[in-house]
This record gives sequence, structure tokens and C-alpha cells, in this order.
Amino acid sequence: MKTYSAKPGDIEREWFVIDAEGLVLGRLASIVANRLRGKHKAMYTPHMDCGDHIVIVNAEKVALTGRKLTDKTYFRHTGYPGGIKESTAGKMLSGKRPEQVIELAVRRMIPRGPLGNQVMRKLHVYAGAEHVHQAQSPKALDIASMNSKNSTLEAANG
Repeated sequence: MKTYSAKPGDIEREWFVIDAEGLVLGRLASIVANRLRGKHKAMYTPHMDCGDHIVIVNAEKVALTGRKLTDKTYFRHTGYPGGIKESTAGKMLSGKRPEQVIELAVRRMIPRGPLGNQVMRKLHVYAGAEHVHQAQSPKALDIASMNSKNSTLEAANG
């Protein structure tokens, strides 16, 4: 029996839209990373990009548990000596690009290198409720209903 290896012609990609309002950041990122890689499919092949396109809306309303809003720190470097900059998750979510919090969380769950870059091109994150991918007719993916811990809204209600 031979091991199945997907070929580029065999891969079929779908479009999904996720509403991130009230979803826990890490749980959302791990599900999205698996969908982007294609690990949820039976034809998954590690060296091929088998995943689907994911559109995330309401990125600014994503939830962080505990004290992560004030304690979680992101670092970046300007490239100049002494040019390290830091920002908290709360500042980033209320700043110019709140979608960057989700992009960074997913990026760190994807392998580095050319395949990871190709996979990350299929992630589309928007701060508000509007997106420009209506023509692809994305299907809604309800992550909150997968597990009660995925959403802070359901945890408060249930």
C-alpha cells in the first residue's frame, strides 16, 4: 500500500468567514492555523498547501482571558541600535491595526519558510464587520459552537 500524496490539481480550496466577536484569541488562532494548513482534510500532505481561505471579521472584538489585555507584550525592532519597541495587546486592539493581534497569533502557529508564507496569504483579517470577499461566497464557520470554552460570551451565559 502506497502513501497518498496530494498533487496541486487535487487540491480544492473553499472560503470560510469567521466572526471573531467574543472568541478567545488562542483558541481561534489554533483552529484557523489548522484550517489554513489543511490538516482538517483527509488528503492533507505536509509539503503541500492544502488549506482553505479564511476571512476573519470583527477582529477588534476578539477576547483575551485573564490579564492578557494589559500583561501580554509584543516586541518589534526598528533595525537601529536600541530600537526595540513594545506594545501591549490592549494597545494593539484599540490602535490603528487591531487585526494584527490575530495575524501574529496565527503566524506563530504556522511553519516558517516559503510554505508558511504561502499559507499566510490565504488569511484575510478585517477589524470591522465588512469584508471585500463577497464574490467568493464564503461559508460561515461557527467556532463558538465547537466548544463552550471557545467563546467568552457563551461562557458567561452558560
